[in-house]
Amino acid sequence: MNSEPVMITGVGKRVGLHLAQNFLIRGIPVIGTYRTQRDSIQELVNNGAKMYHCDFHDELEIQNFTRSITQGHQGLRAIIHNASEWIPDDHKDLTPSEIMHRMIQVHASAPYEINLKLQDMLLQSAHKLTDIIHIGDYISSRGSQKHIAYAASKAAQDNLTLSFAAKLAPKVKVNSIAPALVLFNEDDDEIYKEKTLKKSLMQREAGLDEILHAVDYLMQSQYVTGRILPVDGGRHLK
Repeated sequence: MNSEPVMITGVGKRVGLHLAQNFLIRGIPVIGTYRTQRDSIQELVNNGAKMYHCDFHDELEIQNFTRSITQGHQGLRAIIHNASEWIPDDHKDLTPSEIMHRMIQVHASAPYEINLKLQDMLLQSAHKLTDIIHIGDYISSRGSQKHIAYAASKAAQDNLTLSFAAKLAPKVKVNSIAPALVLFNEDDDEIYKEKTLKKSLMQREAGLDEILHAVDYLMQSQYVTGRILPVDGGRHLK
């Protein structure tokens, strides 16, 4: 079995954690990044994952992280950009400029830098094909009245998909997954849940496995690149 790892950013919870756990179960090495220490991080370490603390708002940490990867590993099977931050435009403690800067930094600037610095590890991989997958958001193509900066930064991330797909073909496939409702948060009330479920044709949460299946499809494909894969329950038809 080829031992080249899959690198996943933001593995502490939800989608990132689910992906990391499932790759490890399959015997695929995992490199993960995290910003906040959680019990789940230690669990991943105990199961063999290589963890790196990296705050994407800190340029030095990004530089140190990418340097550690290039020095410590021979190649990469895939890079999955899952790290995300969700800040509403009316945040009381941040100015509009600060909000936009934070959103762009996490969703576009950091992935851009990581892709550039680690591209050779994908291009020189022993695998026939390798992957970059950005975990985006379906509102990147629709906009948002309350999360304008977030939506704009996810649209920028989608554009990274197009540019890197063209730049790194045919060895590296580059795609984005655009989910709508993956999972409700624990503090979401019933009124909010009912309202949100009605926005899609399927009227339910996607669930973490749905994103895992989308990642598997893209990584197993021999042909799909430069695409934004919607996982939105048919919201575009409502």
